Amino acid sequence: ADWHFAPTERAQGNLLREGVPTERIFVTGNTVMDALLMIVRRPAPPLPAFVQGLTPQQRLLVVTAHRRENWGEPMRRLCRALWLVTEQFPETVVAFSVHLNPNVRAIVHAELADIPRIHLLNPLDYAAFAHLMARAYLILTDSGGIQEEAPSLGKPVLVLREVTERPEGVAGGVLKVVGTDPQRIVAETRRLLLDTEAYRAMACGQNPYGDGRAAERIAA
Repeated sequence: ADWHFAPTERAQGNLLREGVPTERIFVTGNTVMDALLMIVRRPAPPLPAFVQGLTPQQRLLVVTAHRRENWGEPMRRLCRALWLVTEQFPETVVAFSVHLNPNVRAIVHAELADIPRIHLLNPLDYAAFAHLMARAYLILTDSGGIQEEAPSLGKPVLVLREVTERPEGVAGGVLKVVGTDPQRIVAETRRLLLDTEAYRAMACGQNPYGDGRAAERIAA
C-alpha cells in the first residue's frame, strides 16, 4: 500500500514495527464511528415494544455473544450471570441479541427463554441495533465492533472474553474485560449499576477509535 490510514496510534505503532515509513501512515480514526454517529443522528427505526415501554427507573442492558470460544459452558455461565443480575436488580431489563448460529441459540433459549425481563431478540439490522445501543445503560458483549462503537455513545462495555484485540479501549478505561465467570460479571455489573462515579468514569471516557471524522481526514 502507498498510504496507511491507521485507526489508532497503537495501530500506527504496529505499522512502524513492520517497517512502514512514517510518512505513509496517517492516524485518522475508524470510519465505523463515522457510520455509527451518522445513523444515530437519524430518527430511530421501530424498536421492540418493551424498549419503547421502558420506565425512567428501568435500566436497559444490551447483550451480544457469539464467539466460538464462548460456545458451550462459557455461554451457560454468561446466561446464569444475566439471570442473577435480573434477580438482584429488579429495575434491570436485558435485551439479548441472539446470534443465528445454532451453537449459540440452543443454549441461550434453553437457559433464558422463560426468565422475566430478559428479552431474546433475533439480530436487528444495523440502524435498529445502533439505536438500541444508544438506549442502553450498559453493554455486555464479546463483539469486537461493538467494543469500538459503544464508547462513542457513552456506554460502558463489559467484554465477555478473557482477552481482547481492542486493547486501546481497555487502556482508555471505556472497556473492562470480565470473561464469562458469573460472579465477576455480576460484580462488575453491580458496580456500574450502583457506583455513579465508576459509571461516569467509563461513560465519559474518550473513544480511542475515532470521533466520527475519519473519512473526512482520509479524503483530505
